[in-house]
Amino acid sequence: MKFQIDKTSNGARACTIETAHSTILTPVFMPVGTQGTVKALDANDMLEMGAKIILGNTYHLYLRPTSKLIKKFGGLHGFSKFPNSFLTDSGGFQAFSLSDNSKPDENGIMFKSHIDGSKHYFTPQSVLDTQYELNSDIMMILDDLVALPNTNERIKKSIERTTKWAKEAIEYHMEQKAKGVGVHQNIFAIIQGGTSKEFRKLSATQLCALSDFDGFAIGGLSVGEPNQDMYDTVEWTTQFMPENKPRYLMGVGTPEDLIENIERGVDMFDCVMPTRNARNGTLFTSFGRLNIKKAEFKEDIKPIDESCGCYTCKNFTRAYLNHLLRAGEITYFRLASLHNIYYYLDLMREARSAILNDNWVEFKKEFYAKRGK
Repeated sequence: MKFQIDKTSNGARACTIETAHSTILTPVFMPVGTQGTVKALDANDMLEMGAKIILGNTYHLYLRPTSKLIKKFGGLHGFSKFPNSFLTDSGGFQAFSLSDNSKPDENGIMFKSHIDGSKHYFTPQSVLDTQYELNSDIMMILDDLVALPNTNERIKKSIERTTKWAKEAIEYHMEQKAKGVGVHQNIFAIIQGGTSKEFRKLSATQLCALSDFDGFAIGGLSVGEPNQDMYDTVEWTTQFMPENKPRYLMGVGTPEDLIENIERGVDMFDCVMPTRNARNGTLFTSFGRLNIKKAEFKEDIKPIDESCGCYTCKNFTRAYLNHLLRAGEITYFRLASLHNIYYYLDLMREARSAILNDNWVEFKKEFYAKRGK
């Protein structure tokens, strides 16, 4: 991986990341393709919108169709036909979100498959083996994620496990690279610690001392804490992260969350929100959220957002989308998802342009002014 900072503006960073499969300009939003596809969309849709990286999920792809099968098709790139970069999560979030079916211990996480009830044990080494088969460009290590709020004892345990697993993961990755495995794949560590400054500093200091990692992520946020607590935690944590490596905030979030955390020095984001909200009728626009289910849009001849250049806005009206959703037509999910993903990707392009032109403050003010804030 090659990484360089192109420009900074009021704390916000515009960077370039080069992987084996694409050049990624940051700030970047990574659409979530949990099962090897962004829901309702295909590789060509993503390429048309200019996506340079999407996210796949190690846990889900390991279970179905299995990483071994995906390897036979040339990894995620060959299987999905998306030629640009993939980042794969490790399964730590699934241990949190599927907590009734998982149990962590000192050496890994035992999962009970949500598909057929079979048991599987994930270790720092085994999740990398799965990701080697997936051939993702960026591999996340196994981490111990906890819900917030939580006890200091449990958060401390989370940090201890995450650091232990990180050391095991980076040692294993270096051993595998020496054998010619995963040579072109990159590995990121995940900082934990809840919203505690003391714990975040502890986790960040321990992990960032492991200099062989290609990048670092902030995990364990947007899991129930107030937004301001998330912003404050990110602002506190980034000071302990290397300036010369990518910074990734996991699972965040709304357009406002992205803008606030770009200003706090974050480069990379992912979230299911654009596609999930699209399917539920919520569309993101330059002036805020729009609920296309409302009766007021039944005869509306305007596009979703007159300032948007996406395929949906160029070709279809609010009235048509309102009709498709009310009629339960599958076409709605594609058109709505195309719009929301395009909006997020375009917001990142605009943010990068503002940073390169050193007018971030003005850009942020205009972003909120359009929303009446």
